[in-house]
Amino acid sequence: MSIGNSGRIVIEIEPELKRELHSVLRLEGTNLKTWFLVQVEELLAEKVQKSLPLEHGTQDRELQ
Repeated sequence: MSIGNSGRIVIEIEPELKRELHSVLRLEGTNLKTWFLVQVEELLAEKVQKSLPLEHGTQDRELQ
């Protein structure tokens, strides 16, 4: 899969899976774009939080 410079993300999934996903999201009162952006933010926040203790531990060792 190529990575371009636009803000678009294109993935191909089975049509039935796509219908099910849109159906569930509609019931939850959201849409695919909003759901995806929430998932991305949560993933990135989790990765940043996991890296903070390691950075802090490194700084502690440098001070000693």
